[in-house]
Amino acid sequence: MDSPTFQPDALNGFTTEMVDPTYRDLDLMTTDEMVRAMNEAEAEVPRAVAAASRALSAAVDAVAAQLAAGGRLLYVGAGTPGRLGVLDASECPPTFSTEPWMVQGVIAGGPSALTAAIEGAEDDEDAGRRDLDELGVNAKDAVVGISASGRTPYVLGAMRAARAVGAVTVGVSSNEGSRLSAAAEFPIEVVVGPEIISGSTRLKAGSAQKQVLNMLSTLSMVKLGKTYGNLMVDVSASNHKLEVRAQNLVREITGVDVETARAALAAADQEVKTAIVCITRDVDAPTARGLLARANGFLRRALSA
Repeated sequence: MDSPTFQPDALNGFTTEMVDPTYRDLDLMTTDEMVRAMNEAEAEVPRAVAAASRALSAAVDAVAAQLAAGGRLLYVGAGTPGRLGVLDASECPPTFSTEPWMVQGVIAGGPSALTAAIEGAEDDEDAGRRDLDELGVNAKDAVVGISASGRTPYVLGAMRAARAVGAVTVGVSSNEGSRLSAAAEFPIEVVVGPEIISGSTRLKAGSAQKQVLNMLSTLSMVKLGKTYGNLMVDVSASNHKLEVRAQNLVREITGVDVETARAALAAADQEVKTAIVCITRDVDAPTARGLLARANGFLRRALSA
């Protein structure tokens, strides 16, 4: 399909509210045509994320610095953006063995909004401010506001509360020059264009938000020493699948057999990095933990010290 000329919605002119004439006959398409059309529309997402790479890099450095200093990463959003923030936060402990307090998702309307729409919650700017105040947001923290339109009152209230105490603020939106961008120290505008279903920002805008949050959390954790190369060495072996993954990681890095890997992990309380240092440096678990502590948790440094 040819790239269309987009016309702004008559109400407000926001890119996220525009109508894409390419898909005006969506309801008349065959299922195969609809699938192809939606896939084509979603192809805009990685291009838009790539265009925001410089802003993303600056935000990652800022977030990682806050976390390294003992601060928290707090995602704030309403509706789909709020749910995506909670999702990303909830996946950090099993992936990187972070404490639950370190990365948190805050959604307008509270936990019940994860599974049901809470009408009017996103329009309450004071609630955004109060929710962050209740979390004790402070200058060590990094607060990421997420809003496709970039004008969600709840998110803007949270950002103002964060700025007031000196926290690092990041704004993720899909409109250029949004109010959220103006409110954030590190604005990230991922402009994906009109949705295939006009105004349904759970689609392209939501996909872009997921990619951005993946980058913010994952790359911050890499900068904190949570990986060895691209290996997930801070994984929490909390189920059988992850126990096997832990064993494979130890074997991949040290070259030992599976029984040796299992024994080392058992002696190290299933801590992958500790087990690897035990094997490589021929030390016991307490000594390995000491080497890792002196290396600020970076496995590569602990192995070469």
